[in-house]
Amino acid sequence: MFSPLRPIYRVDAIREIEDKLVPNAHPPLMERAGRAAAQDAVRLIMNRPGPILIACGPGNNGGDGFVMARQLAQAGREVIVAFAGKVETLPLEAAKAHFDYMEAGGSIVSDFPSAPAGGWALVVDALFGIGLARSIEGRYAEWIRTLNSQPGPRMALDVPSGLNADTGQPLGIAFRATHTTTFIALKPGLLTNDGPDHCGEISVQRIDVDAPAWLPARGHAIAPSLFRPLLQPRPRNTHKGLYGDAGILGGNAGMVGAALLAGRAALWLGTGRVYVGLLDDHGPAVDLGHPELMLRRAHTLPERLSALAVGPGLGTQNTSAGLLAAALRRDVPLLLDADALNLVSTDATLAAALSERQAPTVVTPHPAEAGRMLGMKVAQVQADRLEAALEIARRYRAMVVLKGCGSIVATPDARWFINTTGHPGMASAGMGDVLSGLIVGLLAQGWPVEKALIAGVHLHGAAADRLAREGVGPIGLTASETIDAARGIFNAWHIEAQRTPGAASGLRPER
Repeated sequence: MFSPLRPIYRVDAIREIEDKLVPNAHPPLMERAGRAAAQDAVRLIMNRPGPILIACGPGNNGGDGFVMARQLAQAGREVIVAFAGKVETLPLEAAKAHFDYMEAGGSIVSDFPSAPAGGWALVVDALFGIGLARSIEGRYAEWIRTLNSQPGPRMALDVPSGLNADTGQPLGIAFRATHTTTFIALKPGLLTNDGPDHCGEISVQRIDVDAPAWLPARGHAIAPSLFRPLLQPRPRNTHKGLYGDAGILGGNAGMVGAALLAGRAALWLGTGRVYVGLLDDHGPAVDLGHPELMLRRAHTLPERLSALAVGPGLGTQNTSAGLLAAALRRDVPLLLDADALNLVSTDATLAAALSERQAPTVVTPHPAEAGRMLGMKVAQVQADRLEAALEIARRYRAMVVLKGCGSIVATPDARWFINTTGHPGMASAGMGDVLSGLIVGLLAQGWPVEKALIAGVHLHGAAADRLAREGVGPIGLTASETIDAARGIFNAWHIEAQRTPGAASGLRPER
């Protein structure tokens, strides 16, 4: 039985699984992949007339395309296959797929014909698969440009050609799919960096391979199934003291709003009490919008807290560094964000104190902050977001979320998760502060640090997604708007967890 979890494998791990399976796989994996791709194509174009154009490359990805073409032709669809490679240099299995296609009455053109009057029903990229490590040039680059210009559905097999399957970085020109059918399991490059902009809708075709049974996965796509057991109803005989005391430390001059956003997010997620310690000596004594928050001066936060977040609006002055140093000595779950991370990046003593902590620690950098923590440029972080997140986790012995498109959660023991919720409207001021508040609120309520982190990240993106569906944004979405939506989804998750034990995710069901 397949696990409800959504494993993610890097290319070397997929190759290891394939090497174990290929010699004894009946039917062969390529036959399974091409058949599954054909089934996905039929679903995509069920009501679209016209021919299907499949561009096949010189390797095994092209072999998948040949199998797909044979299956579609046998189902009665008009198929045109473009192949510019040499048959004699095809890998063995791909050569057999080519032979079988031709034996079944198929034909091949060496360049793209003009599009029919009504357009292609579907264009398929079967040029290069997950092993590509160089830029695409020459004829194949021109083919990708032509494929990208087609107005109808555009489908990629396994990974859009030209996209690094491990990092989500385009290798020069890359295919832009409206749908990607990937095989065996997800790959990180499909979900992070530029991957989502090139992949469109993703479906996973397991092709009868239970990947974790052959190689345990280090990575998973975040979904409520990962933290569903914690979504328990509260007892009727209860009081606020059971749900923790969260502290927020920040809010320097001109940045008080950051700390208030974090505090409000923690409060609206059900934390028993929320204390906000402000560095601005002229800051408010009460949050008139949410008077339930207990505002303090920064140095008067209670000693006994269930969890503490440091960073929203903190600033980098000497006072801020001293307060951060004291926070690092506290024996409570601690979240560091924003200027707390910038201070750690420039102060070896603070960095050492962070890495030596015994209590649970979470750091939530965006790519620029991650670069400072690692002593590298932002472009280097983005070139391999997964490795950057894992290195921060290892170096600082902390749980990490590297924010951005496909936020990555990494653990000190080299496990990782990629989030699939959220949209570009979240690129606005204060979103990171809300995320900090959601996470510290869960920590204060006693959630284990890993579960609190993945749940907070997933919930924040899901809140923005719900608002967009309701016509709020995505452009112009504000951070404060996501707080109420997050509360609604969090309560809905609790209700759903009591009704059904199954898992949910933002991806199409795997087959």
